[in-house]
Amino acid sequence: MSLVVMAVLKIELACPRGQDVDLIPLEVPEGTTVGEAIDLSGIGTRYPDLFPATGAMGIYGKLCTEDRVLKAGDRIEIYRPLRADPKEARRNRARRVARLAK
Repeated sequence: MSLVVMAVLKIELACPRGQDVDLIPLEVPEGTTVGEAIDLSGIGTRYPDLFPATGAMGIYGKLCTEDRVLKAGDRIEIYRPLRADPKEARRNRARRVARLAK
């Protein structure tokens, strides 16, 4: 009889909460995908306001999809939707600075 031992990966899940970020440590079986880890974490029920409002996620700042297989030490990051277009926000800041400089 052969015994199959699955390795366990230690990862983190970074979940935005207001101005803060909750870091949730997780242990998942080897071969787990990002989507599976998010489901296993239970954050969909813990933070229902995040799901399904956002679909953007990444590993250490690089966008990824739910089917990406995790490696030990990965940190899954759930991204909030942008509140404003970055280009428009930059234009507005430049206008304010120009007005203050007069």
